[in-house]
Formats: sequence, structure tokens, C-alpha cells
Amino acid sequence: MAKERILTGITTTGTPHLGNYVGAIRPSVVASKHKEVESFYFLADYHALIKCQDPAEIHRSTLEIAASWMALGLDTDNAIFYRQSDIPEIPELTWLLNCITAKGLMNRSHAYKAAVQENESANEDSDFGITMGLFSYPVLMAADILMFNAGKIPVGRDQIQHVEMARDIAQRFNHHYGEHFVLPEAVIDDNVPLLQGLDGRKMSKSYGNTIPLFLSEKQLKKSINKIKTNLLEPGEPKDPDSSTVFQVWQAFASGEQTAEMRREFASGIAWGEAKKRLFELINKELAPARQHYEELLAAPQEIESVLLTGAARARQISQPFINKLRRAVGINALA
Repeated sequence: MAKERILTGITTTGTPHLGNYVGAIRPSVVASKHKEVESFYFLADYHALIKCQDPAEIHRSTLEIAASWMALGLDTDNAIFYRQSDIPEIPELTWLLNCITAKGLMNRSHAYKAAVQENESANEDSDFGITMGLFSYPVLMAADILMFNAGKIPVGRDQIQHVEMARDIAQRFNHHYGEHFVLPEAVIDDNVPLLQGLDGRKMSKSYGNTIPLFLSEKQLKKSINKIKTNLLEPGEPKDPDSSTVFQVWQAFASGEQTAEMRREFASGIAWGEAKKRLFELINKELAPARQHYEELLAAPQEIESVLLTGAARARQISQPFINKLRRAVGINALA
């Protein structure tokens, strides 16, 4: 019986931050060790081109993200870890899927609709600054998933639509050309926290409110001290459920530690003390990987070797499959 396949990607823009860690990297590292499933983890560098036209930034981000996953223990012997751009069958499949994907489906993409709304609010042409990359990237995302017939796709709630679109596209292709694709399902883990950033909004590179994952101890402490708090004095009870400090604490703490900090909030712990304890908690978890991360950054050839090995394993699947799909659509040798 074939193993169930799961697939996760991370876009190579910016430096990995604590939100990426608790939301995607940490659960992926745990899942990568499971022998009963076939796991695919990839660096979505083609997707990065939609958001970023700085070649140096994309190159640096690819290095930092790969180093982060490896330093934190991703099992690259068990899981298949690769760079999207090392799999030429993915853009080829994207074109095959483009040719059967309804434009109306793309019109409903949340990212495209948000860009149009932003233009209209600014009294610009509705399509001002919108590239075909932004408009059609759900098709590339569908190709990422369908290339390996991954059945389970762990995503945040804001990504559910993309998996549903991939499912719609797969059904349409199957209808025209026969049953080639497994219909993927989004997997939402309600136990994975969505971290708030320094300003209380969702931690996001686009808001510039992140805490980078592998800061030095001194820089990590400084960043945590910047987390926005209210003006309540030491001794005044504080509401943990409206506190970014507590919310980040909860993402790193055990159940017992969380309960204890909740009591401390009720007793009026000083913000300075709460942040000091938060720094100690986070640093304890990340410190062992920090040195390995720095070593990997200094040895990019080691990362490159792992990625190329992963790509070779992935292409053992993608090459015969794309040949099968070519024949399905009528693109094959005449004799």
C-alpha cells in the first residue's frame, strides 16, 4: 500500500521569523520524522519572484530558509527536501494546468481581489501593477501539489482557498484527460498558533513587525523588549488573552508553564519581568540550533548538496509523471 503524501512549501522572501517557526517549520520538522508518510518540503523560489524583484534578497532568503529548516532538525533522509526551481516539470505542469483553468476561478483569488480593491481605493486602474504572476500563482501552487499527488496539505487558514483551487483544477483535468490527480485536502492544525508581532498585529514580513528566528541572544532580548504592551504597572492584574507577550509565551511553553504564567499575569507581573522570562524561554529552545544555523550559512555547499539530492529524489517521481501527462494531453512521439 502506497504511503500517504503530505507537502509543504515556504516562499523564499525575507528572513525566517518566530511566526514561521511555530506555524510551519516546527510542525514540519516533527512530521518529517514520521516513517508512515511520504513528506515533501520545498523552497518556493518561483513564488518568491511574484513578490520580490531583488535577486540578492531571493538568493539570501533561500540560503537562510534552507539553513533554518536543516539546523532545526528537518529529517532530509526520510523527507524529500528540494528547491522548487530544481524541478523543471513543475513549470511545465503549470502550463498544462493553465490551459484548462478557468479565468473566472483566478478572478476569485483572495490575493488578486485584495490587489484590485487596493487599486480602486486609491483611484487607480483596477489592474494597476498586477502581474500575471500574481494573478495566476494559484495555478503554480496547484502544480506544486499535483506534481507529487500530495493528498494532505498542511496550511494556515488564509491558504485554504489555494488548496481548494488546486482541487478544482485537478478535477477539471481529470474530467478532460482521465484520472491522473489525487484530489488534495487542506489540513488545519488548530494547535499551531498564529503569532502576533511586535505591534500586536499578525507577525508578518509585510508588516515589518517580526522577530527573526536566529538573532543573537543580545538582539533577541532587544527585540522581545520591543513587544507592545499597555501601561499597567507592576502589581496591577493583566489580561493574558489580550497580551502579545503571553500569546508568544504560550507558543513556546508547556501547558504547565502556560498555566503558571497565567497566574503571574493575574498577580500583576511586571512587563519587564514577563519579557525577561519570555526571552529565556525562547532562547532555551532556539540556542542549540543557532550555532548549527551559523555553521550552515558559512558552508552553503552543504545546503546545496542536500537540496540537489532532494531534487534528484523528487524527479524520480516528477519525470515519469510528466511524461504520462504529456501523453494524456496528446503531446508525445509520433512513432
